[in-house]
Amino acid sequence: MTNHWNDLVNSDCIVIIGCNPAENHPISFKWITQAQEKGAKLIVVDPRFTRSAAKADLYARLRPGTDIALMGGLISYVLQNELYHKDYIVNYTNAAFVIRPEFSFQDGLFCGYDKGKKAYDPQSWDYETDKEGKPVTDPTLQHPRCVFQLLKQHFARYTPALVTATTGIPRETFLKVAELISATGQPDKAATIMYAMGGTQHTIGVQIIRSYSILQMLLGNMGVPGGGINALRGENNVQGATDMAMLFHLVPGYMGIPNEANHPSLKDYLEKETPKAGWWSNKPKYFVSLLKAFWGDAAKPDNDFAYHYLPKVGKGYQGAGYSWIPLFENMAEGGIKGLMIWGMNPAVSSSNLNQTYAGLDKLEWLAAFDLWETDTSVFWKRPGANPKDIKTEVFLFPAADSMEKEGSASNSGRWIQWRYQAVKPHGDARSDLWYANRLALELKQLYQEDAKAVFPDPIVKLNWDYGKDPDVHLVAKEINGYTVADKKQVANFLALKEDGSTACGCWIYSGFYPGPDKKDNKAAARDKKDPSGLGLYPGWAFAWPVNRRIIYNRCSADPQGQPWNKNKVLVGWDPGTKTWTKFDVPDFKWLDPETKTHVPPEVSAKTPFIMLPEGKSRLFVPKGACKDGPFPEHYEPLECAFANPVSPQQTNPAIKLWASALDKVAEICDPRFPILATTFRLTEHWQAGAMTRNLSWQTELMPEMFVEMSPTLAKAKGIKPGDWVIVRSVRGEVKARANVTSRVAPFRCGRPGLENNVEMVALPWHFGFAGLSTGGSDPKCNYAANQLAPMVGDANTMIPEYKVFLVDVQKA
Repeated sequence: MTNHWNDLVNSDCIVIIGCNPAENHPISFKWITQAQEKGAKLIVVDPRFTRSAAKADLYARLRPGTDIALMGGLISYVLQNELYHKDYIVNYTNAAFVIRPEFSFQDGLFCGYDKGKKAYDPQSWDYETDKEGKPVTDPTLQHPRCVFQLLKQHFARYTPALVTATTGIPRETFLKVAELISATGQPDKAATIMYAMGGTQHTIGVQIIRSYSILQMLLGNMGVPGGGINALRGENNVQGATDMAMLFHLVPGYMGIPNEANHPSLKDYLEKETPKAGWWSNKPKYFVSLLKAFWGDAAKPDNDFAYHYLPKVGKGYQGAGYSWIPLFENMAEGGIKGLMIWGMNPAVSSSNLNQTYAGLDKLEWLAAFDLWETDTSVFWKRPGANPKDIKTEVFLFPAADSMEKEGSASNSGRWIQWRYQAVKPHGDARSDLWYANRLALELKQLYQEDAKAVFPDPIVKLNWDYGKDPDVHLVAKEINGYTVADKKQVANFLALKEDGSTACGCWIYSGFYPGPDKKDNKAAARDKKDPSGLGLYPGWAFAWPVNRRIIYNRCSADPQGQPWNKNKVLVGWDPGTKTWTKFDVPDFKWLDPETKTHVPPEVSAKTPFIMLPEGKSRLFVPKGACKDGPFPEHYEPLECAFANPVSPQQTNPAIKLWASALDKVAEICDPRFPILATTFRLTEHWQAGAMTRNLSWQTELMPEMFVEMSPTLAKAKGIKPGDWVIVRSVRGEVKARANVTSRVAPFRCGRPGLENNVEMVALPWHFGFAGLSTGGSDPKCNYAANQLAPMVGDANTMIPEYKVFLVDVQKA
């Protein structure tokens, strides 16, 4: 989140799209309700009429996967009617930047596309520069090649008629949405956008979120109270997991992992990956401090701080990296021999589950760390499998529940909050930290004893001293960072150095544990005072970075430092005293460290988005930072019942189709599978189901797999409420109870003259084949919905396209 949960109450207009907080993040809804009581409008955009929609002032039923068409229409509406916050976009975005003359867009494709490689050469997606190498700008926004004019031209195609033809949202409803949202382009108003997996799990997922961001930037809603782009993380510490680099392309603190071809030495990495401007110019301090945290005394200046110990990534399986899909593709080919699963259940959560099972079948060993036997830990027992044909050796380790261990969890709003151990782990159960620590100690010993070990140093010389029964506070202190010479905790990341004199496990967390004692643990702070009156609560927990609650908060004030909204002040400049008022930690340089005087607002107004080299937010993304284009463009899902109404380019041209999936993709408007399908979550069950399907009271609340279908579809198929049906895609089939409901309805979409009505069904994805409850009583059935979903991912992140695919439904 750019903002945080409490801040929802400060919004004048809340847009819920691609998420369902009333059911999946229910506590958050109290802030939404309070905002409505103050006069805020709630807009819910969803393919299903959810419980969130039931609370909305305005509901828009969107065909799944068409968010960009809707956002494109809203962006065009704002631009054509001049409802944008002009002072904001001129000063705080790259709207004025002029783009190189070679840049072009035609028929759904940006320039530089190579059909053979199915990839772009983004060289022309860049700023035009002057003789000094600085970007050329036009603050009047009149230059035909400035970002503002190109943006206006790009989205002019997204008329209300095209939005309706693509999304299925009636014209009148679209215009009401546009009117409500665009009203927040006034300087003293703010809208927030809340999203989750409904926005990301598409082949155009990154660009969908980009489209949300562009709209917010045009309206001046980034960096302000009640504004922002706010991701609702699916579990309470998913934010912490990404912060600590549980993603293959990063090391902790969102620094890119070195590449073996491009970064053979530390010098190569730092020179190529450190920009000359923006806050990331400090990357050498953070990266070297990370190496010192990893290898301690073994990381010295004369050995590049043990840089050669750090694993480097290559191109990954079939050149596609190491994300979820290529891992399981490689596994199915026998390339991966062993797998450790920590609190996950891919036998339910993966897309195209039959391909996932093929990968698990090929493993030599699998270790699962969990509370119960999960579907993954007993994958050989799945319906249709022959255990005699599966040679995988499986180890199941009993894990401690969250109530049975101490440590921090980071919520969606970036608040790091400390949890205490409520009860001791039951039986032989141990925490994940205990297992990781034991594994590291065992590996160190094995490598030390093995005279034939090829390269033992990266393991043997690990800076690993948390005790045999590991102390979570020692881990937390290392994450915060310390000075190497005296082992004193640093105050925050401003103290980190690139000379090896400091160590820090994750620079963005630096400052949350700045002292030696447990009382110094700011994640455990519980001060309920709120001087701002805006729900910031600066003494409650710790928000990264440096306890800043709303990032980019320089944008909450005009270039002269005067808050856009005098009643909701985060930071503000007093021209009389020449000082800053600070209710939140400023996200800009406000104090001169030498003179100790406050820096005038004109300085920070030039670079309010300090993480970017240009210092401005990006309406246009340069240099291929997004692989599928500098602007969002609507493409249809891989499986779709409609030809693309927007352009001749049917699907995202930069996605990768796997060989294993080529014969497992339905055709466009495939007569065998004429129904759209999507998946969703229930309040009563948790993710892949292992934590709730093993609790009798949870399974009693929601015992069976079901599929939501409209009354018109049920009538056409001869299906009655409660009938068992078979939902079938080209990849597999699922048995489910028919829930005939008006929550779902057919969509009327298509190019003019080719409009068509297409039905949609929706399935919860929590059920499977193992545990106290599987979703049904038939032992021959696997009730996991993701058997139906395709094995294709977003062009940038490779997140699978779970949220739209084609199926048929028949009475069982």
